[in-house]
Amino acid sequence: MDVQLYVYDLSKGLARQLSAQFLGTQIDAVYHTSLVFGGIEYFFGQGVHMCYPGTTHHGAPMEIIPMGKTDLPMEVILEYLDALKQIYTAESYDLFLHNCNNFSNDFAMFLVGRGIPGHITSLPQTVLNTPFGQMLRPQIDSAMRSITQAPIPPQQVPPASATSPSRSTRNGMFHKPSVAAEGKVHNVSSLREVESLLDSALKSCAIIFFTSSTCAPCKLVYPAYDDLAAKAGMKAVFIKVDINNAYEVSAKYSVRATPTFMTFLKGQKQEEWSGADENRLRSNAQLLLNAAFPPHPHLSRSVPTLLRTSLRPVTYAKVPPLDKLIAKMGETGRDPAVASMVTFIRTLSNSGAIEAPLPNLPAFAQFLQSATNKLPPDLLFTVFDLLRTALADSRVAGFFAEEHTNTSNLSTTTIIHLLTHVDSFGDTAPYNLRLTTLHLACNLFSSPLFIPHLLAPPFSTLLVSLLTTALLDGKHTALRASATTLALNLAASNHQIRMRAYSNNTPSSSLDASELPEGDQVEMLASLLETLGTETESQEVLKMCVICIGWLAYCAPVNGEVKDLCAVMDAAGTVLKVKFVGEGKEGEGLAREVGREVLGRGW
Repeated sequence: MDVQLYVYDLSKGLARQLSAQFLGTQIDAVYHTSLVFGGIEYFFGQGVHMCYPGTTHHGAPMEIIPMGKTDLPMEVILEYLDALKQIYTAESYDLFLHNCNNFSNDFAMFLVGRGIPGHITSLPQTVLNTPFGQMLRPQIDSAMRSITQAPIPPQQVPPASATSPSRSTRNGMFHKPSVAAEGKVHNVSSLREVESLLDSALKSCAIIFFTSSTCAPCKLVYPAYDDLAAKAGMKAVFIKVDINNAYEVSAKYSVRATPTFMTFLKGQKQEEWSGADENRLRSNAQLLLNAAFPPHPHLSRSVPTLLRTSLRPVTYAKVPPLDKLIAKMGETGRDPAVASMVTFIRTLSNSGAIEAPLPNLPAFAQFLQSATNKLPPDLLFTVFDLLRTALADSRVAGFFAEEHTNTSNLSTTTIIHLLTHVDSFGDTAPYNLRLTTLHLACNLFSSPLFIPHLLAPPFSTLLVSLLTTALLDGKHTALRASATTLALNLAASNHQIRMRAYSNNTPSSSLDASELPEGDQVEMLASLLETLGTETESQEVLKMCVICIGWLAYCAPVNGEVKDLCAVMDAAGTVLKVKFVGEGKEGEGLAREVGREVLGRGW
């Protein structure tokens, strides 16, 4: 999609005529900006607004600036926009510090990888640098508020459907809808159609409802049959045949009365019955579905402690001593990208996101990638720590999640570059670099835009490699604790996707494609089990390991590698042997639950 910047002059030409006289400096316009793409105009005023391009009370734009193209899917853009709406609220508007141009700049940086022209974003400071501007700041802000925050005519606001597209494919990863796809009843009248539908259900199941237009009892179970089809989704094929119009079908299946029902499991006929008994229909349909897709044994186990454990990602948001951090960088710390990021972090920490406009993130990304060549390994942690702190802001995290590069190769993105660099050292990487990298990796989970990337290669492979190397470190408890935190974030995200698949009636054989690759799950699980057998210092590490093992195993495929590994490594016995002491004793109940119910009774 092409992205355009619409530039308006709120003064309608007065700024150009009178600014030099009143301010002592020439100002060409009082800028208001918006971004236009996909046939919608987005801007900030009384909150974040959307309208048809050029239909606001500001009239026609004085200039339209091409910003470039974005290949991001609309669902990703709208997810980022939701995060911006938490920062750009109606109450937070400030003509000089938090205005439409700040919004356009932040949004453009995410969409196309660059901000809007500097002469627009710097205008407020230009005015405040004059004595007259400082003196009249409250009056100017008050006078302009009725213009900047005027409502949009309802007829110019696009319908919700225009700005809420369904989720689809993104970077090769499928995003499952929040609700399962509804199934439907196939009304057919030919034998060929029936046989084709039954062929499509050779790996699942099907139900045929033989009815007729003159059958009054049939109509009593129509709603129940439709409801069963909708709830079954894609797991079963529901067929309805009116035998008055399908003699060939009724003859083939020897149907002499209506209503008559027949069920088929993996191509083989199972049951046949007649009569408008809704309870029998629902019961037989459920038995058929259970036979085709047996419910996972874990779903009937009692694991309340495990399932009540918080799934929110654990992050490291503490701001380091920035002056000391920059001093350690030496000459590298004098890069303008570092200075602007430090200013941003300080403002963010002291005043919040509303008063912290984004710095030039593409320039900062370029600095980060070059830093791996400029700084020795023992000082590289300073750069990683700066990024770690910045990622606490959803706008920064969103930018790096969908970072723009000159190629579609994901391996060129900044985060991949940094993680790959550290991973290449293995366990020889300096301690402070390893620890900071683990904390940085945990902070990636603070943005929902990052999750699909983190659960797929190359991210998942790198994260698992980093955490397993740290888990097996016998010298540093802090490294092992940070590694289990990263494992916790990965396992929690994976668990949520897996359970969403079950709640959406998705067959266990075709779980959400966004789940962590099974090989990565196995490698992580093996390291966690080994840590359980060797950890002697930290009760918290032991508890987090048990939780991670529980989430990775719970509802894992019944014929999968995770189950096989649990059997080979005696996961149940390992978990049940864990000794908790002191304050860690609350982990005993959790260990018994995971060891006996999830791992010990088989699945």
